[in-house]
Amino acid sequence: MKGLEKCTICPRMCMINRNDHPGCCGVKNKIRAAKACLHKWEEPCVSGINGSGAIFFSNCNMKCVFCQNHDISQEGFGKEISVASLADIMLRLQKNNAHNINLVSPTPYIYHIKEAVNIAKNNGLAIPVIYNSNGYENTEALSCLEGLIDIYLPDLKYYDDKYSIKYSKAPGYFEHAASAILEMYRQVGNPVVNDNGILTKGLMIRHMMLPGLLFDSKKIVDWVIENLPPAVYLNIMCQYTPMYNAKDYTEINKKLNYKHYESLIDYAVSIGLENGFMQAQDSADEQYIPIFDLGGIE
Repeated sequence: MKGLEKCTICPRMCMINRNDHPGCCGVKNKIRAAKACLHKWEEPCVSGINGSGAIFFSNCNMKCVFCQNHDISQEGFGKEISVASLADIMLRLQKNNAHNINLVSPTPYIYHIKEAVNIAKNNGLAIPVIYNSNGYENTEALSCLEGLIDIYLPDLKYYDDKYSIKYSKAPGYFEHAASAILEMYRQVGNPVVNDNGILTKGLMIRHMMLPGLLFDSKKIVDWVIENLPPAVYLNIMCQYTPMYNAKDYTEINKKLNYKHYESLIDYAVSIGLENGFMQAQDSADEQYIPIFDLGGIE
């Protein structure tokens, strides 16, 4: 595929010819996906009543030691599909009354997604398209999606590099994620919801608090408040569940102290957060993790 000869899609800038070899993300030049379904466990304004049309891509440009989707993100479980098949999956999800198309962990596939969304739109795709990302993005690569993505749903995981390197092997995470989020906002602007309360356009940021990182989380909230309009949604999440290799890191091999989470919510409100989501304590449960069985992938 053109653009993958010396890959610079993400901040790793690996310069690998992905037409011949996998990049640092583990992806060559073919799409690999693990599930497509109506997903009902996103934010209420994303999942609505019918569910979000989620397409879960395999592999990832981050290496989070606690990843709940590690079987697809780190171990590469999935099935190869063509760009045309990806477009067909989008149209099928629309036919099944999905509120939107939710591209989960899409970063290594930016160029494939650009082609697939264009094909789908030319064949009647009319529901919003969501780019649901870990935030470790190259701003220049994101620019090629302008006009094709309706909703950006990035994570903003870490402020301090020592944590992004230790837990996700992602140097320069905050610098790149912050720049990418500003580009996302430039493209789609403030959130817009329809008469049914479903998000149709705009930026929503997610931050999942990790055990022991209250100060780091406060710095994330500070940046959002200081750099984006109050209309932008910030979802502060407490769903962290120690999985995968979290067992090797004593300090995060436990669930979040909910009192610390409530302290972060109080802090966010005190400094001006207006549009936000918070989670109940029981959200930290493995039952909300999808079963990746290739369902919906053809």
